[in-house]
Amino acid sequence: MADTDFDVLVLGAGSGGYACALRAAQLGLRVGLVEKDRLGGTCLHIGCIPTKALLHAAEVADSAREAGQFGVRASFEGIDMPGVLAYQDGVVNRLFKGLTGLVRSRGITVIEGAGRLTGPREVTVDGTAYTGRSVVLATGSYSRTLPGLEIDGERVITSEHALRLDHVPSSVVVLGGGVIGCEFASVWRSFGAEVTIVEALPRLIAGEDAASSAALERAFRKRGITSRTGTPFSEAKVTDHGVVVTLEGGETIEAELLLVAVGRGPRTADLGYEEQGIAMERGFVLADDRGRTNLEGVYAVGDIVPGLQLAHRGFAHGILVAEQIAGLDPRPVPDSGIPRVTYTHPEVASVGLTEAAAIEAYGAEAVQTVTYDLGGNGKSQILRTQGFVKLVAQVDGPVVGLHLVGDRVGELIGEAQLIYNWEGHADDVAPLLHAHPTQNEALGEAHLALAGKALHAHG
Repeated sequence: MADTDFDVLVLGAGSGGYACALRAAQLGLRVGLVEKDRLGGTCLHIGCIPTKALLHAAEVADSAREAGQFGVRASFEGIDMPGVLAYQDGVVNRLFKGLTGLVRSRGITVIEGAGRLTGPREVTVDGTAYTGRSVVLATGSYSRTLPGLEIDGERVITSEHALRLDHVPSSVVVLGGGVIGCEFASVWRSFGAEVTIVEALPRLIAGEDAASSAALERAFRKRGITSRTGTPFSEAKVTDHGVVVTLEGGETIEAELLLVAVGRGPRTADLGYEEQGIAMERGFVLADDRGRTNLEGVYAVGDIVPGLQLAHRGFAHGILVAEQIAGLDPRPVPDSGIPRVTYTHPEVASVGLTEAAAIEAYGAEAVQTVTYDLGGNGKSQILRTQGFVKLVAQVDGPVVGLHLVGDRVGELIGEAQLIYNWEGHADDVAPLLHAHPTQNEALGEAHLALAGKALHAHG
């Protein structure tokens, strides 16, 4: 093969792209990986990892502020944002170096530069054409804005700008009550800012179960975060001192910053996809459950494919496509079986169907729910966190949805996704032992209740 010819040519080295490259190389294929920026993409550099580092710093701030309730004499003296950014960058850089070394060790050819699809099996980078027996599109996503709302990077910002702020803003309006908006609202409130969330939909994190949304809204209210749900945005004007946000109906809110967190769009424009005849819809690449587009030998993974925009979804897509190309028979990755976590304080985690979706799918008479309050869980009381585990199940059938609210419940979602994806029944899970005292016990107690064997109070 020529230096520009590959078995698999991957465009984009984010979670989906690098996972595909690593698995394809592991399967003995010659791999080229095109990336205009740095290996790791959005998740590693401007998404999941730095955001969660900020959230951990926020947790430490809360711990210092609230130390007295645990009998610990400590004082909270403020946030050193340069120090926070140094900590955040240290985490990112260590992971970046590890990923770079791993890719190099697998013999993957990294092609640096902006790539564009210039033929059915051809990607051109800085004037050089590279070909692949199979081409994988993994170009990720970008922060959306609204018509007429200009991002200036100073007063009106996206999550990328928010991650590089060198100070704690005194006040922030967060436009968008989804995962990204709620996570930044949680961070800034812990750091001491006044925060108002503006969301056009009726509730925060609207993709989650209604009970989870209600619990997060209560917790935010208790923390002093204002949530204006069911309230459409009208316009924003930058002033000498900040920004004035006007809501539909004429009400205005003044703040130092406006964070625009209205979702992420597929990064597919001007990359040659449509010119090559790839089927698309609203900017997304249409692919089947094995990542195949309408063009033979061209695949798509991650955020550019309609559905959940999560790093671990892209990662799973990448592995699946590599195995598909290698002639294996990988199992498709349905969105319903992918765990979801919002890393706010408290956290919200889920997998499977909401109660409303289950009723729509099976009928109200065929669905039952159980909610176990974390008030009955010893470790949750030690942590001083409130929340619940809610199970949605078919009557005399498997558990079809698991919903958790509380600090650290994101760590419980691993067991929850096994229960859902293995179509576990309450009677399958109830006999399993959960170490005491752990929050995992809450999952066990909820299944005991669903199996009619409740030992502790539940609501």
